[in-house]
Amino acid sequence: MPKARELLGMNARNLLFTGLNSSAAGRLTSSKYACKILFQDNNIPTAHLYAVLGTIEDVNDFDWLSMAKNFVIKPTNSNGGKGIVVFRSQSDDKSFWLDAVGKRWDLEEIKLHCFDILEGQYSVYGTNSNIIVEERIPIHSKLLKYSYKGTPDIRVIVFNNVPVMAMLRLPTKQSEGRANLHQGAVGVGIDMFSGVTTYAVTGDGQPISVIPDSKRKVNGILIPQWKELLVTAVKAASLAQLNYGGIDLFLHEEKGPMVVELNANPGLSIQVANRAGLRRRLERVQDITVLNPEHGARIGQALFAEQFSDKIKAEDGLIILQPFEEITVFGDGNEKQLLTALINSGRFRSAISSDLAQKLGFIDIKDVLWFQAEKEEGKVPVVEVDLKIRNRKIHTTMIVSRKLNKTKYQVEIGRHDLKGFLIGEVE
Repeated sequence: MPKARELLGMNARNLLFTGLNSSAAGRLTSSKYACKILFQDNNIPTAHLYAVLGTIEDVNDFDWLSMAKNFVIKPTNSNGGKGIVVFRSQSDDKSFWLDAVGKRWDLEEIKLHCFDILEGQYSVYGTNSNIIVEERIPIHSKLLKYSYKGTPDIRVIVFNNVPVMAMLRLPTKQSEGRANLHQGAVGVGIDMFSGVTTYAVTGDGQPISVIPDSKRKVNGILIPQWKELLVTAVKAASLAQLNYGGIDLFLHEEKGPMVVELNANPGLSIQVANRAGLRRRLERVQDITVLNPEHGARIGQALFAEQFSDKIKAEDGLIILQPFEEITVFGDGNEKQLLTALINSGRFRSAISSDLAQKLGFIDIKDVLWFQAEKEEGKVPVVEVDLKIRNRKIHTTMIVSRKLNKTKYQVEIGRHDLKGFLIGEVE
């Protein structure tokens, strides 16, 4: 579990991070309709908009009978999933519709629900709201067996154009098919590098290892199109000028990641689902220069990898490393280098000499993730590196050190890359 100083509390969130968003970004994210128009105008995938209804006349005049199946009614201004109804089919005689959990709605019931939305029953602070009628995104086949009737979504916390934490929200019987934790959905943490789920909690914060009403484990679920999803989240945040926020996305079988909505003040239960502190992650990326969404996604994957797949496969025991180990470092193309590395658990991040980095093609500007302050060296590049230790392949980040050019060992392996290993004594 994370240390208390690494966790983000509500007051710190509001004082240190939410306040970094402009008032314009705050107004934009409070309107689902404004966000949807922004996404559509800038080619960011989102659910197709059928209509926006703003008056009783609009509701009465709308051609409801043409909505045969797979549509959603939602307020333009609400939170916590309030007022959202998902319809999946219409009866053959068009006399009623079935929602996601099988409840029957006739036309008058649908209209009455819409009138409640117009009067602000589900809106933030009770303000009046318009009605969005939009496409229902079907459940992705890879997630179908984990979800109760409703479509799961993925929330990604983005700060300074870097995705720092993510959570899969699975609808349950208790949530009546809605992917909302306050209504009983399950929150499942996700390893930022691989897109593989790790831990999970119920809506009231209780840790669980299996999905309610099933025997399916919450860990080890691979989220499809993970890197594309992260890039899409950063694009949406950047477009809305949202410096800090939560990006909610669906996964469409053919269309890929689709943005649902933006949240300028996302909840903090994502930390419990990931068993990781959000504050520490936010502080680590606060001053990084991000070149574009792809660059931001790479930084998030590199910095916050859980190496969860290694934990799953560690059933056969830990490997004992000697203080000096033969490793293979892979460069651009087919270039690779077999060498002896120093196993230095006193160092957090691994390091590679600038001479070796240059030889392996790591110094191009496109390869540099960020610059990091190092004692006696000032600002040094940080690059992505693939290496192999004792037949275990590791994808990691290393600082590029000029000091190591003058030492016997051109690579030092830090404790960030030593998870799953034990370190032996010098013989």
